[in-house]
Amino acid sequence: MNFYIAIIDFNMGNLKSVSKILQYLNVQYLITSNQKDIANANIVILPGVGAFKDAIKNLKKMKLIEVLNEIVSNGTLLFGICLGLQLFFKKSFENGKHDGLNFIEGKVVPFDIDKVKKVPHVGWNNVNFINSNHYLFNGIPNNAYFYFVHSYYAIPEKKELIIGTTQYEKTEFASIVMKNNVIATQFHPEKSGKNGIQIFKNIIEHWKK
Repeated sequence: MNFYIAIIDFNMGNLKSVSKILQYLNVQYLITSNQKDIANANIVILPGVGAFKDAIKNLKKMKLIEVLNEIVSNGTLLFGICLGLQLFFKKSFENGKHDGLNFIEGKVVPFDIDKVKKVPHVGWNNVNFINSNHYLFNGIPNNAYFYFVHSYYAIPEKKELIIGTTQYEKTEFASIVMKNNVIATQFHPEKSGKNGIQIFKNIIEHWKK
């Protein structure tokens, strides 16, 4: 098979919306939980909607953690969306304490209700690009708006891994993180109109070279 993207199906993702973007961009893709198909992909997307504990449980049950580790080691791009971003971290404090995939050092914590009026954080919010020259932001103005739905956010141990931030009332959080071939957004680019489409386009163009 030529260049293709694997969208991981672990019963927690917004698969249809992501696949529609890839169809629009005329990119070959597979929605799959097959380890071989995932390992052979040029780009792998881990979307996610739901609870951290259930997501890790599903990844273990479907034996997908091994192939995710292989992807990261091999240098294949792994792109996480929303819960996908949170799963990349070492641990989460969502309804207890749970171990994550540990691709990025740090933790996932709940919004402090003393600092925000409403949880979850739902709707359109802007993203401040730390490095506007990064390929991910080609064709997108700084402080562009994207669509968010989440009650928890990630805190990387190393600030240099944060390439985009968002202010939600009195809390500033990492809305885009990157470590080598691992990239993730807390927002949903597949639900973010033209700016979200451009995120996918930039990733594909950069990693297709």
